[in-house]
Amino acid sequence: MTTAAAQPPRDRALGRGITTLIPQAATATAAEQAAAVLTAMQSVPVRVGVLQAAVVLLEERVRATDDDAERAAAATTVAMLRSAIGRAG
Repeated sequence: MTTAAAQPPRDRALGRGITTLIPQAATATAAEQAAAVLTAMQSVPVRVGVLQAAVVLLEERVRATDDDAERAAAATTVAMLRSAIGRAG
């Protein structure tokens, strides 16, 4: 008698791919994690309103932070989001 191989839980299988792309080490900065997520999700459809809200929040980070790396990451992300909004428009 043969039995079917056990399947891994669906939620674990779905989440495994994205977590391998995002730096999980304690030394990974928020900017590094965000950059990895953006790279992984460049082709994922998102509503324009969500992108517009993210632009507003990130523009505030650009103005408020004293961290040059964070400012650069936020500014780059804003540019990417504005580009995506323009393509969707």
